[in-house]
Amino acid sequence: MRKIVGVVIALFLMYPLLVFSCSKVPHFELSRFISPETCGGCHDEIYAQWKASMHNLSHFDEIYRAAAFYHLKGLTESAAIKEAEHCVVCHTPIGYFTGFPKKVSEERDNPEKIPEIAKEGVQCDYCHSATGAYAVYNNQMKLDPGHGEANPGTKRGPFKDSQSDFHKSEYSKFHTSSEMCGVCHDVKHVVFGTKLETTYEEWKKGPYNSPDAEKRIPCQGCHMYHRPGIPATGSTERPKNPGVAAIGGPKRAHIFTHYFVGGNMAMPSLHGDKTKAKMAKERLENAAVLAIDDRNIASGKIAVVVKNVGAGHYLPTGLTDVRQMWLEVVVKDRAGRVVFSSGVADAKGYLPDGAVIFNTVFGDGKGNAVDNIAKAKEILRNHRIPPKGSVEEVIVFPANVPKHLVVRVRLLYRGASQKLVDDLLGAGKLRLPVVVMAETKKDIVL
Repeated sequence: MRKIVGVVIALFLMYPLLVFSCSKVPHFELSRFISPETCGGCHDEIYAQWKASMHNLSHFDEIYRAAAFYHLKGLTESAAIKEAEHCVVCHTPIGYFTGFPKKVSEERDNPEKIPEIAKEGVQCDYCHSATGAYAVYNNQMKLDPGHGEANPGTKRGPFKDSQSDFHKSEYSKFHTSSEMCGVCHDVKHVVFGTKLETTYEEWKKGPYNSPDAEKRIPCQGCHMYHRPGIPATGSTERPKNPGVAAIGGPKRAHIFTHYFVGGNMAMPSLHGDKTKAKMAKERLENAAVLAIDDRNIASGKIAVVVKNVGAGHYLPTGLTDVRQMWLEVVVKDRAGRVVFSSGVADAKGYLPDGAVIFNTVFGDGKGNAVDNIAKAKEILRNHRIPPKGSVEEVIVFPANVPKHLVVRVRLLYRGASQKLVDDLLGAGKLRLPVVVMAETKKDIVL
């Protein structure tokens, strides 16, 4: 009897999540949401920061859209189809919560039906209408939007004394927490439960989530301090950003920035924002450091140590079967001739076999790797670098290398493999930029 009572109590406590997961997604009329341009009328600087950010471009990201459509092809298993259809929940959230598109195939087949406001991606009124979350993954956001411009309702944010002539304002602890970000930045397979993206979980279990509230650095503590020339990582200063949140508003010690670029150089640049592309590059350049350990060089081995000094999550993070972070090792003799190399891309930008790549590999449940995460039932490999952690990669040289060597190692990054981009968009359509995250060189005498 006691066990039965315990089960009933557990189900009662889980009821909100069960309702969300098992019933229809809460529906809101599109008219309840306000366009970002309207918000920009008062919050002009914040609006300019957000425009062409990865939040703004979440619906228009060319690689995302091509991959989402591509991953639907040839699927027959209902569980895989359900996952492949689900990307819109985070990438086009207002469209999803107001009725169109509910599925990737609807976006693919009837793009003209998507309302203009929904195309603006992760936007002002979506985030600032949030009151909490049913669960911190798969965009299970609790929303309380107003009723359009005539009755905009309450907008929530980090200040306790905000006032507006246009809308009600309310302080929200949720908006200052990493849980706010984790709602979309943790993703589980909707049927299999496989953890597909774990950025929030990586932070939650990591050193930046200190039990001491004074020392804790939430996602916003880096990503919403980031601005041109200030990468705001764990390895750099994160100075406050004094200013005003709205025209005529009070001067504040810190205004949370809304550039939201992460490490993506390609998309902001494609959409005309070179500043955000440069910001992404600066952030990547302050995320990791390299060292060469040659103590075992006599046996033809060196160790390359890669340390995550700047990211509050793993390197790389996000959809890490797609992200590409790797080691390029080039060994030359005293005359400058290459005697060994690893991870050097060819003319197409493709990596050779044997390159040291930091990534995740998903499987079909039977030990076979899958390229389509809709089929992901297991994680076969998770080779990445935790926050403030390091990994050591052993490089073995051929037996006939000369006695005097010059070893150069670079840690390189791009948002996806060039082969994947070529498969999705067509060869030559888009060459992804490669960022040198870290570099080191050492002269070695055997």
